[in-house]
Amino acid sequence: MGGSAVIKQHDIRSERGQTMAEFAIVLPVLMLVVFAVVQLGILFNNYQALTDAVRAGARVGAVSRLAPDPPGATVQKVKDAAADLDATKLNVTVASGWNHGDDLTVTASYPYSLNLLGLVVKAGSLTSKTVERVE
Repeated sequence: MGGSAVIKQHDIRSERGQTMAEFAIVLPVLMLVVFAVVQLGILFNNYQALTDAVRAGARVGAVSRLAPDPPGATVQKVKDAAADLDATKLNVTVASGWNHGDDLTVTASYPYSLNLLGLVVKAGSLTSKTVERVE
């Protein structure tokens, strides 16, 4: 025939495809970590919003001693300040004697759940409490 046949030899030590195989093994773990960080970020953001709302409500309550409905004004301020949270799930309690110098305690709770790939890893309630002196 006159032509020479070229035979390709495969090097058994070739690393072709190794990177892809390693990436396929590491990708699920990496994605799980990324989703966990996102969920924790949302949880922390909700806690910050809840704490800020409770502080704002306690401040309004502390200066509302002579208002017609001091507890109602306090609860409304907490709900208004927690605009990022679902107001239907927000539970606010106010405790005070409403006398000058008394302590005013505002407590709020908000449910949370940490979901990773559709599975609930942890669920509970975020709680924040602030104590102010009634003016």
